[in-house]
Amino acid sequence: MVRGKTQMKRIENATSRQVTFSKRRNGLLKKAFELSVLCDVEVALIIFSPRGKLCEFSSCSMDKTIERYQKRQKDRENSTKAVEENMQNVKEDAPSMAKKIDFLEDSKRKLLGNGLEPCSLNELQLLENQLERSLSRIRAKKNQLVWEQIEKLKEEERRLGEENSKLREKVH
Repeated sequence: MVRGKTQMKRIENATSRQVTFSKRRNGLLKKAFELSVLCDVEVALIIFSPRGKLCEFSSCSMDKTIERYQKRQKDRENSTKAVEENMQNVKEDAPSMAKKIDFLEDSKRKLLGNGLEPCSLNELQLLENQLERSLSRIRAKKNQLVWEQIEKLKEEERRLGEENSKLREKVH
């Protein structure tokens, strides 16, 4: 005998509905038990009958499972709140960051000698002073590296001179 597909709608006959509830409840409890045993998982199932009767199954303590569930929900809510707060901070920071980026790009263009047309005489003087300070620091660093290289070369020259003297003594 082939069973037809059950329509998912409320069963109107109260007796049939109660029989179906009882059978399906028992089947659901059996499946919950099997799932907990076969897969070694924590399962908690709570069912209230149409008359308000409580039927429950738990593979361990129902209270511990519910407590664990509530903690997980609270953690999820806190995580969601933190993400939302972070997004709000990012949204608030975005306009000021965009202004800073525009300012830095404009400064870079000016330092490279581009986009100077709208600059006043005072702005050009400040830009020139900044470039002179930068050039001065660059030259100082360059001079430091050159002097360090000269010192290394002098040391190498001294070492080679000593080695040359030792070789001359050996030859004579």
